[in-house]
Amino acid sequence: MEITAAEFKARCLKLMDQVQATQEPITVTKRGRPVARLVPIEPDEVPPLFGCLKGSVTANDDLTAPIDLDWDAQADPDIEHPGSPG
Repeated sequence: MEITAAEFKARCLKLMDQVQATQEPITVTKRGRPVARLVPIEPDEVPPLFGCLKGSVTANDDLTAPIDLDWDAQADPDIEHPGSPG
């Protein structure tokens, strides 16, 4: 499809929606000569935001299973921490 620059200027947003929907490029002309082409973006060129790292992390153990170590969430009392009463 060809369209004049003046018509493209007047209908730019609708033409972009049309190209996305139909996947058909539009050539923009000025004084009868092609000056630009509006083309759809290939779906593979824009990676999805969510799920793009799927499969990149693996775990060899059960991450939610209890461990056989005693652990206290409070800091070791033998270590002096800045700002703690001493």
